[in-house]
Amino acid sequence: MKNNEHIDAPQDGAGAAEQSGSSGEPSRGRKDNTHQLGTLGVGKLLLRFSVPAIVGMMVQSLYNVVDRIFIGNGVGALGLAGATVSFPFMLIFMAFGMLIGLGGNALLSISLGEGKRDYAGKVLNNSFVLIVIISAALTVLGLAFLEPLLRFAGASETILPYAGDYMRVILYGVVFNGIGFGMNNFIRGEGNPKMAMATMLIGAVLNIILDPLFIFVFNMGIGGAAWATVISQTIAGLWVLRYFLSKDSLLGLKLSAMRLDRQVILRILALGSAPFAMQIAASALNTILNNQLQQYGGDLAISAMGIIYSVAMLILMPIFGLNQGAQPIIGYNFGARKNKRVVRTAELAIFVATAITTLGWIVTRVFPEQIIQAFSQGNPELVQIGSSAMGLFFVMFPLIGFQIVAGNFFQAIGKPKHAMLLSLSRQVLFLIPLLFILPGFFGLKGVFGASPTADFLSSVVTALFFFLELRRLKRDTSGHPDVAVAAAMPE
Repeated sequence: MKNNEHIDAPQDGAGAAEQSGSSGEPSRGRKDNTHQLGTLGVGKLLLRFSVPAIVGMMVQSLYNVVDRIFIGNGVGALGLAGATVSFPFMLIFMAFGMLIGLGGNALLSISLGEGKRDYAGKVLNNSFVLIVIISAALTVLGLAFLEPLLRFAGASETILPYAGDYMRVILYGVVFNGIGFGMNNFIRGEGNPKMAMATMLIGAVLNIILDPLFIFVFNMGIGGAAWATVISQTIAGLWVLRYFLSKDSLLGLKLSAMRLDRQVILRILALGSAPFAMQIAASALNTILNNQLQQYGGDLAISAMGIIYSVAMLILMPIFGLNQGAQPIIGYNFGARKNKRVVRTAELAIFVATAITTLGWIVTRVFPEQIIQAFSQGNPELVQIGSSAMGLFFVMFPLIGFQIVAGNFFQAIGKPKHAMLLSLSRQVLFLIPLLFILPGFFGLKGVFGASPTADFLSSVVTALFFFLELRRLKRDTSGHPDVAVAAAMPE
């Protein structure tokens, strides 16, 4: 493979002519808005594409927080621990959604930037088929090996019944979750961020409504929380299907384009490999973390970490939304060889992300006990453990925004090797070893203190790669040769 990690896509269309609708097939009826990615002001574009994603992600994150509050207060600390032990498997489902959704959307965005509309349509349809196949396989495997998997993830005998009741139901909705979560990226990639936001809002709002109904009114316990999630995911998935089967979609789902193409699949997997690896690493990390928490702090320590993660995700979700908004802008302009716009988008996204994480750090430093109390059902021991752990966990939080955006930047410009290295640096290179080393010296405090230590080290590594790449792009003002739509074909 070339040193710059770039190879060209097959020339299956007529360049820019395809983008304007002259690709040999009739228009689906919706105006092609992708050209705005290369012409409108970067700040205005980032606002237009990111705000809907941020709103949707915030509502989803708020659902996660409310979900944990309902479980903590309606089921108790053991129910909260059961949901926390199930989290590694939720991350695996997200990992495959990101592998296909983000990888395929990155390829789609770059292809549209190069004017290859037919190729982009093939990417969309191949991605849909992959998501359905993978999600169905995860459901079957998960149901077949549920109990041993939960034990491996750190479930004690007291937590296991709660985790089993929760995950058994969640597995029924994996296919629709995959469609709603994975394919929603392509709605944004087609230049329709408001519709993508609507998908997230529908699922999250419905979930927030159903949670208290099933837990408190119908007395369904932790299983009720799981059913609320599955029903909302199914509705969101059907909403996404409706979009791609209608004339609202620029490309649309078509049986003729669903035949799997080996080259397209390899390119999707290559570009999606970084976020996929990051989520798989996160799943492995959470499994290790749960076991270390069980060893050094017991069930309540796991419950406390579940609360802290919910709060952390509430803060980080706007950054994930910012990334979703920035990705098609960066990818399109990189494909169109407009480096100044690529650099400007990345710099602006990092500034906003850092402001968000700094604000989150301030809130968690000022109100740690009040935050934990909202989840704890008045359990004083859980409040004490959780508030102390929160102080440690968020020490380096202002750095995380930069680290997340910079890692996504390399994925958006078609450099999956760089993106994967930076994505894995925090979790695999630093955090997992620290989870084994620090508790031996500091006990439970070492478990909670491993995260900020890894945040600092990974941010240093990310800064080195990112600023070197930015300097190269600024210097190469004429554009770059061999623009990639496929960053990693086998050698």
